[in-house]
Amino acid sequence: MTTIKGIGASSGIALAKAYKLEMPDLTVTRDTVADPAAEVESFREHKAAVEQEILKIKEKASKNLSEEEAAVFDAHIQMLNDPELGGQVEAKIQDEKLNAAAALEDVATMFITMFSSMEDAYFKERAADVKDVSTRLKAHLLGKKLPDPSSIDEEVVIIANDLTPSDTSQLDKNLVKGFATNIGGRTSHSAILARSMEIPAVVATNTILDETKDGDFIVLDGDTGDVIINPDEATIAEFEKKKKEYDEYKAELKTLVDAESVSTDGKKTLLVANIGSPNDLEAVKANGAEGVGLFRTEFLYMENDDLPTEEQQFEVYKEVLENVNGPVVVRTLDIGGDKKLPALPLPEEMNPFLGVRAIRLCLQRKDIFRVQLRALLRASVYGELHIMFPMIATLGEFREAKGVLMEEKEKLIAEGVKVADKIEVGIMIEIPAAAVLADQFAKEVDFFSIGTNDLIQYTFAADRMSSTINYLYQPFNPAIIRLVKNVIEASHKEGKWTGMCGEMAGEAKAAPLLLGLGLDEFSMSATSILAQRKRIRGLSYEECKTLANKCADECATMEEVVDLVSESTGL
Repeated sequence: MTTIKGIGASSGIALAKAYKLEMPDLTVTRDTVADPAAEVESFREHKAAVEQEILKIKEKASKNLSEEEAAVFDAHIQMLNDPELGGQVEAKIQDEKLNAAAALEDVATMFITMFSSMEDAYFKERAADVKDVSTRLKAHLLGKKLPDPSSIDEEVVIIANDLTPSDTSQLDKNLVKGFATNIGGRTSHSAILARSMEIPAVVATNTILDETKDGDFIVLDGDTGDVIINPDEATIAEFEKKKKEYDEYKAELKTLVDAESVSTDGKKTLLVANIGSPNDLEAVKANGAEGVGLFRTEFLYMENDDLPTEEQQFEVYKEVLENVNGPVVVRTLDIGGDKKLPALPLPEEMNPFLGVRAIRLCLQRKDIFRVQLRALLRASVYGELHIMFPMIATLGEFREAKGVLMEEKEKLIAEGVKVADKIEVGIMIEIPAAAVLADQFAKEVDFFSIGTNDLIQYTFAADRMSSTINYLYQPFNPAIIRLVKNVIEASHKEGKWTGMCGEMAGEAKAAPLLLGLGLDEFSMSATSILAQRKRIRGLSYEECKTLANKCADECATMEEVVDLVSESTGL
């Protein structure tokens, strides 16, 4: 029996035989070809075959994933057909009379090195895409078969060095009980997809692939990060009991789908979902979300080479509003930072997270902004629409953005188009300046939604994508708790409400703090809702209020806050 420690990336217990997903030997020999033209033609044929393969994977993946998650395959096809990459491979074949596999390896290595060295997080991620796509193409050129997770026909725990998006998306969660990888982190593609599919996962074990053989019996704990190879009978029995308890816990959560999100002493809150497309609505309903607290509209823009038309946007917004029984908070276009648009190239900036992004871009490109606002206004009659502007730093920005919205509303009414009488207009609080000045903003907005991911990043002046300073991602630091408290109190003083749509809203230890601070709406990934509802239903608002104020007023460090929450609530 061997125990390996990794990072728990997706909750749950898995017990099954090991299925090793190992790459074939893709060592390339460098040969001179007699007919470069024929080699170029062969390269193009293999490229076309790989495109069809990726399309088939996407089709299969779309049954398990949201549109947003499946969009990674569109990026892979785009990368495969990139004229720069393909053109350089073909040039090498023709100029150097080099075989296609060697030419591809040279060019792909150059692109991967170039993207990996860039500061911009978006381009760093493109390195992984190039690697995934070029590996698939190289295997085709060498006549080798890549691992095929879709062929699994028995219950297994996947063991791998890493899982690519295309690997993860092919997993049948009825058969794949969990997976463990050598590398990765909680925010890697595979971990995020595992959580959305509710498959237990452990990453960053370093040695699991070397220490496991096909058919070994595996016990995996996605919470603690433990992976046990060939456990004894007592250990198996212990984890079978844990799995049964976890399955009972999940079943118990399902009974809360239609329950209210209310504390033991009657304090009601709203638990709503973050979504990226209408494909996410099934999970919204299945997990008992009471509305949508964040609809990320940028994926409408990122999926295509052209900007979406007013009509295309209208149909999407209408579909969401018609199918959600509750409020729908739509965030206007939030592009920039680590998100790029194929149809709207942005100038390179030294600090893109501090540059032209979100509302700043929309106010510079009001032609694009107006199209989105018209589509939203037209859709407003089909549900309870709230419009939210991201990245607001000053009251002047909010007033200007709302002014454009009101202009488009008046134009539509003049055209005879029906628009909802009441549309709440609010802002994301993600810049410390807005959090500090919340009392003034609260006089003019209808609501706040706190985006903790960026608020933490900007408060600590620490790039949240950087692994070297990730210790500064501190949602429970008293500085953040004080900012959140200030925002909530400012909104309530003016009779307005505050939600939270960052990762913090779904965290266990955050439940008593946010409840005690008086947060009105918790917005999170759909799969986190029922667990957070269960926690809130077991808490006393009055006790949490005392706890939250003590954390804000008396604690000096994140560790003190976490310890106090654990001691007071057991979470």
